[in-house]
Amino acid sequence: MVAPARLAWQTAVVEKVKVETPRVKSFTFRLPDWQPFRPGQHFDVRLTAPDGYQAQRSYSAASPPEDTGTVELTVELMPGGEVSPYFHDIVAPGDSVELRGPIGGPFTWTSAVGGPLLLVGGGSGIVPLMSMLRHRRRTGSNVPASLLYSARSWDEVIYRDELVEYAMNDRSFHFLLTLTRQQPPGWKGPARRIDPEIIGTAVGGIGTPAHAYVCGSEGFVETAASLLVESGVPPDVVRTERFGPTGT
Repeated sequence: MVAPARLAWQTAVVEKVKVETPRVKSFTFRLPDWQPFRPGQHFDVRLTAPDGYQAQRSYSAASPPEDTGTVELTVELMPGGEVSPYFHDIVAPGDSVELRGPIGGPFTWTSAVGGPLLLVGGGSGIVPLMSMLRHRRRTGSNVPASLLYSARSWDEVIYRDELVEYAMNDRSFHFLLTLTRQQPPGWKGPARRIDPEIIGTAVGGIGTPAHAYVCGSEGFVETAASLLVESGVPPDVVRTERFGPTGT
């Protein structure tokens, strides 16, 4: 997706670095020319080497637009990548990074459009969905919302503590987690890839959604979107976003 011409590159300062999982970190940037954005939009990041070589990647905003002046981007480490290893190994609070955004349109949601809201994320595909959930919470919205999140293990659940706390304290938020490769002792949740039964449980938590968002790898998104439609979710309410190999 091409960024609008009005969006210029700006130098943002890293205010905070948070370790989410062994392979994922979140970076809070303060932008000199911050603009309001919609949950689900993304920002471009550009790195320039001493010899002039540039590498550019796109990362979804994880923070809600209510955090004016800053944006949080969550970066998964991709071995052999050009951008994510730099963030994980070098970037620290006080460093400057070039950003451009916000960018994106169809894959967005605000509390003003209502619900029920269904979110389905695989791995780092949780990031734009988290922006939506944080926005929902910050605006005091009580529209029914259901999150189905597929992760490989308990240790690889991004935003784990925040999601668990959210589910415990908001009766209108339904959280379903499936761990596909490794489960902790006593795990009682699903322990497999998403299937019709898991999709049915997620949908059943809120009823037929008015808005459904699916984000993850190409294969995950294709499977999840198909299962949603097969379960009775109207195709025209399902919006998808795929994380490809360029997110490195």
